[in-house]
Amino acid sequence: MPVAKDLLNILACPRCKGKVREKGMFIVCNACKLAYPVLDEDVPDMLIEDAWPLEKAKKDKFKHELKL
Repeated sequence: MPVAKDLLNILACPRCKGKVREKGMFIVCNACKLAYPVLDEDVPDMLIEDAWPLEKAKKDKFKHELKL
């Protein structure tokens, strides 16, 4: 189940405060090149320290979830 649209509309990147988008099982900030994981309960983990760098995520096992 994806993140609720209402929630996605008010979320912002905690690092740069920029716009984010949902991509697979992540909330992605293109400006910061970070991917925030969405937990099993469809709750995004928006902690900077838990974010994946996009380059690492592209090379890692989560590549199929990012679809970048």
